[in-house]
Amino acid sequence: MEAPQKSYLFETDEHRALREQIRRFATNAIAPNAHAWEEANEFPRELYQTAAKAGFLGVGYPEELGGNGGDLTHVLCASEEMVLAGKSVGTLVGLGSLGIAIPPIVKFGTDAQKERFVKPALTGEKVSALGITEPGGGSDVAAVRTKAVRDGDHYIVNGSKTFITSGCRADFVTAAVRTGGEGHGGISMLVIESDTPGFSVSSKLKKTGWWASDTAELAFEDCRVPASNLIGQEGAGFLMIMMNFVTERLFIAGQCVAIAELAYREAVAYAKERHAFGKNLAGFQVIRHKLADMATQVAAARALTGECVTRYLGGEQTPALAAMAKNTATDACSAVCDQAVQIHGGYGYMREYVVERLYRDARLYPIGGGTREIMNEIISKVEGY
Repeated sequence: MEAPQKSYLFETDEHRALREQIRRFATNAIAPNAHAWEEANEFPRELYQTAAKAGFLGVGYPEELGGNGGDLTHVLCASEEMVLAGKSVGTLVGLGSLGIAIPPIVKFGTDAQKERFVKPALTGEKVSALGITEPGGGSDVAAVRTKAVRDGDHYIVNGSKTFITSGCRADFVTAAVRTGGEGHGGISMLVIESDTPGFSVSSKLKKTGWWASDTAELAFEDCRVPASNLIGQEGAGFLMIMMNFVTERLFIAGQCVAIAELAYREAVAYAKERHAFGKNLAGFQVIRHKLADMATQVAAARALTGECVTRYLGGEQTPALAAMAKNTATDACSAVCDQAVQIHGGYGYMREYVVERLYRDARLYPIGGGTREIMNEIISKVEGY
């Protein structure tokens, strides 16, 4: 049985060359270490610079900032190859935390901020993280409570953040803070550097999946942050967060398609080599039909994600379609990973098998970047019911 052709409907020579470039990096630098890094709950910090030199970190960012150019289609192609060839979602997520941390600075930051934060993030010299979620806030972004009070040329920041990807090793956090009154109008975006007195990692969180990616709870106690670290204007933070969400959800959809594809490929390979009752598993109709359903789910998720990306890059406002793509892709990912484990039988429950890891990794996606329930609310509002 042939695996579905991987594609986001973007298969120019440029995309194919990028795929090959990232595939070589992931195959040589990540795959041989994927299991060990997952078990160690982290990957070496120097991998950021290795990934930058291999051309991964700079995909989708302007060349004048030290990036490699390209757009969202190139980012999705690169991420897909990282999953398929590297076989470590946690490593991809950790390396890719800049993808949600630096876009607000790229779009709204000053030249000085881009020089201090964006360029070193793209070379792997500095690790970046996005700090939105708080222990008491969850999906309610407008309820941010971390306060930043102006004091001359500084802000005094007090509060906390949780579920922060790369938070343990981040050199700076692009954080949502409250500079004004209640509601979304009082939220601003501020870069808080980890060497600021009062900045601390309260806890390195232990997760169901994504083990190679560190996740932190952060605390800010009377952190004096230069006012020059404010991104854009006071009160404009909520808009920046919302703009970031569309691309983040498409990142998630793309990652889910790649994870589902890998789980499917692993299941096909196992079904062909594993024998029971005198023939391989693929010789049983029930297994072939499972694989057929899995292939269909991957293809459907890929098609919707591709359509949304095309329309988004064409200038359309696509919050509902992005929510649909995220839900469809996360559903497909969860279902395909579950069936991949089932096809592997007892071996699918063993940690040295890729599908066991993918099964755990998949569980976060219906939660992260806005829960499935929040996605349905967005769809409902846009559809008018």
